[in-house]
Parts: sequence; C-alpha cells; structure tokens
Amino acid sequence: MRLVILDDYDKASDWAARYVKKRIHEFKPGPDKYFTLGLPTGSTPLGMYQKLIEFHKSGDLSFKYVKTFNMDEYVNLDRKHPESYHSFMWNNFFKHIDIDPENAHLLDGNAPDPVIECDAFEAKITEAGGIELFIGGIGPDGHIAFNEPGSSLASRTRIKSLALDTIQANARFFGGDITKVPHQALTVGVATVMDAREVMIIITGVHKSLALHKAIEEGINHMWTVSAFQQHPRTIFVCDEDATMELKVRTVKYFKGLMNVHNKLIQE
Repeated sequence: MRLVILDDYDKASDWAARYVKKRIHEFKPGPDKYFTLGLPTGSTPLGMYQKLIEFHKSGDLSFKYVKTFNMDEYVNLDRKHPESYHSFMWNNFFKHIDIDPENAHLLDGNAPDPVIECDAFEAKITEAGGIELFIGGIGPDGHIAFNEPGSSLASRTRIKSLALDTIQANARFFGGDITKVPHQALTVGVATVMDAREVMIIITGVHKSLALHKAIEEGINHMWTVSAFQQHPRTIFVCDEDATMELKVRTVKYFKGLMNVHNKLIQE
C-alpha cells in the first residue's frame, strides 16, 4: 500500500492524472490490446479529468485504445438528466477526449431487469480482460462507489438502496429537494474493484480525514468499505494535506519521507 500526500487538491489531481497517463503509456495499448480503466464520478475526480483532457488536447495522451467501466449509476433517472452519472461522464470527460463511445461502459439505471444488467456488466469486465487500473473516490463515511457502511466486502455489481445520509448529501445536486434524489443505484461491488490489477483511491478535503484514517491506520472493517483495499497488493491512496488531519504524525512523516520514491512513479 502506498500513500501519496500532496499539498492541495490541485496537486493531488495533477499527480493522479500523471499516474494514469504513465500507466497507459507503459501499457502501449493498440487495436489488439486495450487498456481497461475503472472510473468514478463525483467532485473528487473532476480535477484529474480536467488534467487528462489537457494531456489529450496537447497530444500527450490518447484514449483510442482504452476501455472504461464506470462505478455506478442511479436507478430510474433518465440518462439525459444533468445529475445522471452518464451525463456527468460525458459532459466532464468523454466528449473531450478521443474514446470510442462503444468503449465507454456505464451501468444502465433504467434497465428493465437490474440483476441482468449488473451480471452483464461483470461479464463485460471479464470479457475485456479485467480492469488494469480502477480509480475510486470515497464518501466521508468511507464508502467506495455505493458500497455504503455494512456492505459486504465480497460484493459484486448489484442494485443498492441508498442510506438516508447519502440521499441527504446528494440533495444538493437536486436543488436541495430530497424527494428528487433517487433512492437506489446500481454499483460495482467491493470485490469487483478488488479484482483490478491496481487500485488508485483519491481522498481530498478535511471532511474525508476520518475515512482516510480508518482506511489505512485501522483494521479492515465492512463499516468502512474503503479499508478493504489494505489487502490489495497494489493500492495507491492519493490525498491532500487536509485529508491527513486524523492521521498519526508518524504516519504522515513516514509516507512524506517516501515522496521521492512516489514521484518516480509519474516520471516518464
């Protein structure tokens, strides 16, 4: 497990984007060898997406031979709704890069049979050869995707009823009207993400500091689903200074002492 500590959100986003760029370049994707990338939504990855778009527009990065699989989607929310994760991804990332739309896989929250949709999503990941790099963000309660506190750490892609705290937190995206927030979502499971060959989790802001502490300084606990990634052989946590507020001083000093090693991970 690696913990990369940057000064602020912008630097954390830049580091994460540079790491994605280097991993794709090293993979050398082509028509018979696609790089598979798991992606999150939410405010946390926006800075990384903007930087990746800049790399693409400057000619430093192509997504022509990249397949993406998004973490989650609301149930019964029209994909054209501005708050659907389909709209989020296309408006904030996909339409700005050269990815083939057929290679951008998102769960269909309006599928007639959610179980079949979720099983098919898992099958598509397997068919693509698994996920090379799965990127995630977390909530203040340590949930990754919609695997909220109490979710099984062996879970797979499925339909989930959202906790009241999550619904209330997401009301800000629906004009503050809690009645407009979907109460269910389709989401990849913890085990789905764990199957990836590498996982990078971005954690920024003081409101995520307790979750980061639970993720790396305490034991594995299904009440803090992000803690499961302690067991992954290749996990990178990327955070800003604000997110380290609940960590022990010696933990921060230890990982900051490794920054010369961590920065080599983004050098090409």
